[in-house]
Amino acid sequence: MFTQPNPGPVLATTGTHNKTNNMSIMEKLLAESGFGALKAHRVVKGKVMEIRKDFVVVDIGGKSEGFISHSEFPDLGEIQVGQDLDVYLERLETKEGTPLVSYDRALQIRRWESIEANCVEGSVVQGRVKSKVKGGLIVSVGVDAFMPSSQIDVTPPKNLDAYVGQTYDFKIIKINKEKKNIVVSRRELIEEQRAEKRRTLLEDVKPGTIRRGVVKNITDYGAFVDLDGLDGLLHVTDMSWGRIGHPNEAVKVGEELTVMVIEVDRERERVSLGLKQTLPNPWEGIEKRFPVGAKVHGKVVNLVAYGAFIELETGVEGLVHVSELSWTKRVQKPSDVLKVGQEVDAIVLSVNTEEQKISLGVRQLETNPWEMVRHNYPVGARVRGKVRNLTNYGAFVELEEGIDGMVHVSDMSWTRRITNPGDHLKKGDEVEALVLDVDVDQQRISLGIKQTMEDPWSVIDRTYHVGDVVKGKVSKIANFGAFIELSDDIDGLVHVSQISEERVENVKDALKTGQEVSARVIKIDKEERRIGLSIKAANYDAERLQAEISNYDRIKGPSTGPAPTGGQSTGGGSFGGGDFNSLGDLLDKAGN
Repeated sequence: MFTQPNPGPVLATTGTHNKTNNMSIMEKLLAESGFGALKAHRVVKGKVMEIRKDFVVVDIGGKSEGFISHSEFPDLGEIQVGQDLDVYLERLETKEGTPLVSYDRALQIRRWESIEANCVEGSVVQGRVKSKVKGGLIVSVGVDAFMPSSQIDVTPPKNLDAYVGQTYDFKIIKINKEKKNIVVSRRELIEEQRAEKRRTLLEDVKPGTIRRGVVKNITDYGAFVDLDGLDGLLHVTDMSWGRIGHPNEAVKVGEELTVMVIEVDRERERVSLGLKQTLPNPWEGIEKRFPVGAKVHGKVVNLVAYGAFIELETGVEGLVHVSELSWTKRVQKPSDVLKVGQEVDAIVLSVNTEEQKISLGVRQLETNPWEMVRHNYPVGARVRGKVRNLTNYGAFVELEEGIDGMVHVSDMSWTRRITNPGDHLKKGDEVEALVLDVDVDQQRISLGIKQTMEDPWSVIDRTYHVGDVVKGKVSKIANFGAFIELSDDIDGLVHVSQISEERVENVKDALKTGQEVSARVIKIDKEERRIGLSIKAANYDAERLQAEISNYDRIKGPSTGPAPTGGQSTGGGSFGGGDFNSLGDLLDKAGN
């Protein structure tokens, strides 16, 4: 602390002259002590005078001593009595009468001066991480600098405490001299180093080489592996010879892997990697381990609409197509009979080494029941079964579990032209049929219902004769006439000209569906399977009947033939002229 010396008798002089003398003496003493040259907020020279328990005593000139806490010295052991130090003079005098000085503040200022003189943005400096703060770290690079969390590493760090106390190289990315702020980055240096390593790796790496790497990131389609500066893609299909649902089932972030370089694209700086390629290929020699016809055991690992995948060994799967699950059961979905994780036996049907495919069959474990079909259901055999399903072309009849026969619409009736099987049969109906054909290879049995009974048209000449009077019921009405249902499910046609002696404009005015009528057979065509009837001729004598038959035979069509007796129009259809293929066609047309 500065102490003013004793002035002696001179200071006792009074008056203006004495004041002038006193000021001159004071200035002289201050000048001699050097204290008058000191100014606050400056870095000044000091000398260590004493090292006490909690403070270091420093003389800054003029016998003025300041006190500096031990905490301001990074290494107190390096401080010696008599050592010169730069200190920062914050105040010339405190209330205790001593100057307020700081070693740490002076050190920071000198370092800032060094930073300003020697460093620019982009310079690389070494520093030590001092502490963690909100948003990043405080780094000592001579002065305190801030490093944002985003600039610590190439991957966002999870634990900032792990960096405290560590020494690294940093890149200065921003200097604010006015605010005395410095922002540094470690990530940029790492990226530059990685870029250099990447260039070197791209020049040296070749397909087929083995490398070590660390899993950096995982996506739905694979994982990116850091090859010490170069990221390579490990696709999910190259992770394992076996089935993988998601890449995270095979690898984890941070895991170290041994991989093989599969492909290198130097222009795009892309590398494709393989993990399974570092292991033996299980498909080599597959035909010897799983020959065609061999019985194998495996586990269901996946079910799809078209079949089930069975794992036979690690990396080797076989497919059981849905059609190979059962000989007799109609399996719509594999999940109806199998579950993931279920262990099953199967037979090897085929092996394709190039495409790495194995076809399996489960039904081949049992005898094919269709091999006995030809024996159990020979052609001509009469069988019984239940209608299982109807289609627009026929009906499927179940003969036994898993064995169906098909009745085509053309084999349902001798006398009716069936267009909708549902009008003739219903699901669950018990039917009798005749086996018409058996195709074991195609697993098909053709059945006929009409073949179980005699074709009434084959004996029609024994049942009906021209001139016979028959009774029947009106089954359908058309604009050209009416159909009369006779015995044996046979219909005869009464042409509009044969309904009445009087002219009939509208058939529905003369006849009603379900009405019972008497009519005379005036035409039988066994080959064309047609019977012509006449209601008006029911009571004719032989001569008139013959004349009517002759007129009927001359009908050719709706506009080409001569009008029948009575001058009536043919009404839009013919019988004798053959304009319709069969009576069934006429019935169909009438139904429409």
